[in-house]
Amino acid sequence: MHILFLTDNFPPEVNAPATRTYEHAIRWIEEGCKVTVITCAPNFPKGKVFSGYKNKWYQYQVMDGINVVRVKTFITANNGFLLRSIDYLSFMITGFIAGLFQKKPDVIIATSPQFFTACMGWMLSVIRNRPFVFELRDLWPASIIAVGAMKNSLLITWLEKLELFLYKKADAVISVTNSFKDELISRGINGNKIFVILNGVDHNNYQPTSIKDPILSEKYNLKDKFVVGYLGTHGLAHGLDVILDAAEKLKQYPNIFFMLVGSGASKSELIINAKKRNLKNILFIDSQPKELMKRYYSLCNISLIHLKNNPLFASVIPSKLFESMAMGLPIIMALPKGEATKLVDHHKCGVIISPENSLLLANSVLELQSNNEQLNQYKESAINASLLFSRDVKAREMLNVLNNFVKRNS
Repeated sequence: MHILFLTDNFPPEVNAPATRTYEHAIRWIEEGCKVTVITCAPNFPKGKVFSGYKNKWYQYQVMDGINVVRVKTFITANNGFLLRSIDYLSFMITGFIAGLFQKKPDVIIATSPQFFTACMGWMLSVIRNRPFVFELRDLWPASIIAVGAMKNSLLITWLEKLELFLYKKADAVISVTNSFKDELISRGINGNKIFVILNGVDHNNYQPTSIKDPILSEKYNLKDKFVVGYLGTHGLAHGLDVILDAAEKLKQYPNIFFMLVGSGASKSELIINAKKRNLKNILFIDSQPKELMKRYYSLCNISLIHLKNNPLFASVIPSKLFESMAMGLPIIMALPKGEATKLVDHHKCGVIISPENSLLLANSVLELQSNNEQLNQYKESAINASLLFSRDVKAREMLNVLNNFVKRNS
């Protein structure tokens, strides 16, 4: 089976869509599939092309057996609705043209969150008479409204109509959460064509450790610190101001440290505000290559997962949850009650608090820091839970869906 996969994020980018696509693709190749990925020059989230790459009209490389085609796009940083939309539209156009010249695939998959990629997938499926699978990672444009990037308007109404059109035209929808499936069914999409494949973790890259990385620990002076780690995108949706407020409340505890690793639209403002407030117990580290992330996770005593207090975010499951589980890290889950909080509660691998509540966050950190027995229980539960979300298992589940679907349509 030849799988044509369309995504505007791919390694060496390290965000969740890039990681999921790559880790699934290499496993599909091991199962005998051919995989071609159409993407753009790596630039997320800063809008700067990574070293060793160029924003050219057409580039081809083979990455671990994956045929990777990179096309030229309008590149901008991950902030600002208008410029990002131009970025997405440019990828839709150049990616579509590149897709016309690839060896005929058996199935075309397009991944969100932004669904101009899905537009490209649908158009290619029509031109090339191939099945179209929409991988649904986020409810866009609802998430635009949720983070305050745009208010309800005629444009949003148009985008919602386009969204529903693509769901209906897709031969199958693969959702990363059950909540997304329920939402689509409530909006009139046939539930029989929606399959749920949760995110997972590659246990080759993430394993529990009881020792902090000695080089990084010394570099950042974290050897004897109790570290609360947030590793991931610093975006508008994440509400990370709460960490600064919690850090201020815990100033009198010099052994407690907050570490934020990653990049995003909110990072510069967070750094400026932390300096203005003279917060010495918080550390900002730039986004790191995927192969180094486990070393930064090893510095943590707790993994913090936080999103803004918006009902939309009750339906998401941040991929860092599964990475944290595999590293054996107790979790502080600060999301609206929903699918992610149910996972943490069911597997007893951490505490759940209301998002955007710095007092609750500070108190939870203090309680866990003083209760080593509870920390160890959460650690053991996290490790056991992570085995249920192995990337090997999830890649095979998705491939089974694709195989059955292609057979039905052949």
